[in-house]
Amino acid sequence: MNPVLTSQTDARAQMREAFVADHWHAGVQLQALPADASARRYFRLAGADLLLMDSPPQSEPLRPYLQVAELLRDLGLSAPRVLAADEAAGLALIEDFGHSTYTRLLAAGHAEAPLYELAVDCLAQLHAAPAELGAVLPAYDDKRLADEFALFIDWYAPLLLGAAPSSSLRAAYMGLFDGLCDDAAQRREALVLRDFHVDNLMLLDGRSGVAACGLLDFQDALHGACAYDLMSLLEDARRDVPRELQAQLLQRYLAQRPELDQAAFMADYAVLAAQRHAKVLGIFVRLGQRDGKLGYLAHLPRVLRLFREALERPALHPLRDFLDCHLEGWRDDLPVAVLDGLRGQSL
Repeated sequence: MNPVLTSQTDARAQMREAFVADHWHAGVQLQALPADASARRYFRLAGADLLLMDSPPQSEPLRPYLQVAELLRDLGLSAPRVLAADEAAGLALIEDFGHSTYTRLLAAGHAEAPLYELAVDCLAQLHAAPAELGAVLPAYDDKRLADEFALFIDWYAPLLLGAAPSSSLRAAYMGLFDGLCDDAAQRREALVLRDFHVDNLMLLDGRSGVAACGLLDFQDALHGACAYDLMSLLEDARRDVPRELQAQLLQRYLAQRPELDQAAFMADYAVLAAQRHAKVLGIFVRLGQRDGKLGYLAHLPRVLRLFREALERPALHPLRDFLDCHLEGWRDDLPVAVLDGLRGQSL
């Protein structure tokens, strides 16, 4: 084991213990929760109904989480209360929402429709707030969208090409995708949570209405198009949502937003679906190849299917045709040999 990393890990553990001790819970056992795709970690304080968030300030500054949590609570939505925070250290004590994530509930056989309906109602309330609310956050602009859809050409495409794409191929892909995203990149309609899906939603006992939907993992929120989070929920990278339910939920959302230009909303939905699925394909490969987080590779076939379906929408045909011409085999699941190679590289 690397002695430098061991020393850093030990020092971080000591910081956590000192922070907890300084805030009324000296000696409480910290139970590590499963890690996700980020560098953040969470620890449950045994018997205290609290979580310790460890958000390394160099990579995951705490300020965005604190800011967005306050915005959400001000709207009557359920983001965890923050009891104490040290931004310089990247540590915070936050409310523990318990164990009832949507993912766990659905795996245990809970009815899908009520959970998804609650999530959609939560989004509708968030998006009904004045658009200016999100102006304190960075814009989900053309550069941020491009940085994300670039992940497909930079991480996923090389698995098909056997090498990094040529500069001309990459530039053509980036220019085409950028043009498709142009309208959505101009939207400043709502606070966009960006990872609104069942892993980050909870059902909270003792709360009514949309407050019963607990919100997690919102620190990367931006100011952008309101279609994004609904699409993220309905076209989930980790879970299949039945088409009939998708259609019902889409109509449920639109019925609560009569002021929307539905044609513009659906156009944004289509292009942002392609953008997100391209991003996620790249991210999941990067997590497996670079970071050794191999569990995400299991979701690649679903995300690829969602990407293919997104490109069948007429407005996205130029991108579909471009990939057909320049990226042979992009429609097919990655060969077993390629996946085995990714797993071997991460060892």
